[in-house]
Amino acid sequence: MATAQQPAAHKIARGVQPLRAGQGYTFVLRKLHSLLGIIPIGAFLLEHLLSNFEALKGPAAYGAQVKFLNSLPMVRVLEWVFIFLPILYHGLYGIWIWLRGKSNIVYYPWAGNWMYVAQRWTGLIAILYIGQHVYRQRFSGVSLPEHPGAAFAKVQHELANPWMLAVYIVAMIAICWHFSYGIWLFAAKWGITPGETARKRFGYVCAAFGVVILLIGLASIWAFIEPKYQNAPEDVAPVVSLTLSPAPLYSTTTLSS
Repeated sequence: MATAQQPAAHKIARGVQPLRAGQGYTFVLRKLHSLLGIIPIGAFLLEHLLSNFEALKGPAAYGAQVKFLNSLPMVRVLEWVFIFLPILYHGLYGIWIWLRGKSNIVYYPWAGNWMYVAQRWTGLIAILYIGQHVYRQRFSGVSLPEHPGAAFAKVQHELANPWMLAVYIVAMIAICWHFSYGIWLFAAKWGITPGETARKRFGYVCAAFGVVILLIGLASIWAFIEPKYQNAPEDVAPVVSLTLSPAPLYSTTTLSS
């Protein structure tokens, strides 16, 4: 009597395992990657968008915001511990996850796969943009911690280049998408939104939130290129409030004087 042959074991392609408890340090690393995307990186993104929104009030108000942020206690320690290092870890580990993952959008063109691909590409755009942005605005040219009044003109000069303006707009769209969808993923992975119904409803909330922060970001970019503040002086006297201070909007003081 013939015996049935056992089917050969299916080989699973190497990829990123889902988050499960008890799988060693990889579980911890991925949990940390997920958490850092919300706190502190997400919190910093919101602060950064709101700070840049001050540019709509003019160079003096924007300079005052930059001066305030750079006057915080232990600001350089905070900068590295809660901004630079978390972004570096989140970005590099995210690329590592991407390289080991598999989207299968050709064979399985479902929404989840497209979201996976979009999240990875927007993350790559974000980390590349952040790298050049931090270097150009923080570590090259005029030092803004010492000359906060030069912040508006420095950004304005950069956005005068149409290519850089396009980079800023594309990066803003990518970052807002990445963060808003990242919030949805965080809630799903951490058990905050159990069930399909909860995840679907929260998806609408995250989508609306993404649109709001994108509009704030695009409005901030517009503040630097709109005709109202064209050719801003190289340095202005930062004022806390133009309605409470008799100081003029612009100062004739320049960095070379």
